[in-house]
Amino acid sequence: CGGNYAASILAGMNAKHIGYAQVLWLDGVHQRYIEEVGAMNMMFVYEDRRIVTPVLNGSILPGITRDSVLKLAKQLGIEAEERPISIQEVFDAHANGTLEEVFGTGTAAVISPVGALIWGDREIVINNNEIGPTAQLLYNTLTGIQYGTVEDKQNWVLPL
Repeated sequence: CGGNYAASILAGMNAKHIGYAQVLWLDGVHQRYIEEVGAMNMMFVYEDRRIVTPVLNGSILPGITRDSVLKLAKQLGIEAEERPISIQEVFDAHANGTLEEVFGTGTAAVISPVGALIWGDREIVINNNEIGPTAQLLYNTLTGIQYGTVEDKQNWVLPL
């Protein structure tokens, strides 16, 4: 139902009016744990090529692209961790140089790199505002499976 995202429309419009592309949603209770960006799931890549994504908690949609990326990461030898992740942790990881990439995953967007995050009066630029190697590898692998140019080791594609 389109009404599922109705409550986010005003925040999205306000963000666009002040120059931002999307809204990063934090939890409604503590307002510090990352949930989603717009209608996409979030993934953070640390210097050890480890992906951290918020754990499904009932308010985060269990997206099929999120699930596919987690399975592909394992297949590709990339550690993936599902756990609560605070916005403070992300900004601290950027400050100490351990945050390498941030991207959203979604059905229409597939994998969309995040080039900057703004929190309060602080802004961080991630990977020079470019897609990183981990996100690119996952994107190429996932879309390659969809187009039949990469072997489907997960048996996701059903020949008709």
